[in-house]
Amino acid sequence: MTTKRVWVLILAAFCLVAALAAAQSKAQAGFDRLKNLVGEWEGTGANNQQISVSYRLVSNDSALEETLHAGKDETMITMYHLDGDRLMATHYCAAGNQPRMVAAQDAKSPNAFSFQFLDATNMANPDVGHMHSLVVTLLDKDHFTQQWTWKEKGKEDRWEVFRLTRKK
Repeated sequence: MTTKRVWVLILAAFCLVAALAAAQSKAQAGFDRLKNLVGEWEGTGANNQQISVSYRLVSNDSALEETLHAGKDETMITMYHLDGDRLMATHYCAAGNQPRMVAAQDAKSPNAFSFQFLDATNMANPDVGHMHSLVVTLLDKDHFTQQWTWKEKGKEDRWEVFRLTRKK
């Protein structure tokens, strides 16, 4: 192999490693921003429904657990975590299924996390109703929103928007 080819291979390997590191650091940076949600929150949903949400770091700070209380007996859990170079959310829904979603971040809006459906457990087929996307927008240290989209029988519906404020 010629010296030129060796240098080309070394340069290509370096570029690949740098690209993987950048992707992973972007996901890590996003997860680190979401960690700022740790604490207690309150807010409103559709029809001014009162909700409360709490966040805590679990599993040696490798996952962020969200517990959302809406209504009398409706409690749902969402776990935010890294999967290699991806930031993910797994939603344990009151519908009894567990959608897994992957975040796509817009470089122009680093505080908006658009989680899109990847797959789900305990879902018999794609037509079963499930949370299909989630957009978390960090407005400032004491305010954020969540926009949930429901999908059933091939149709998406913007299901819920939560506006949350940190409890003092």
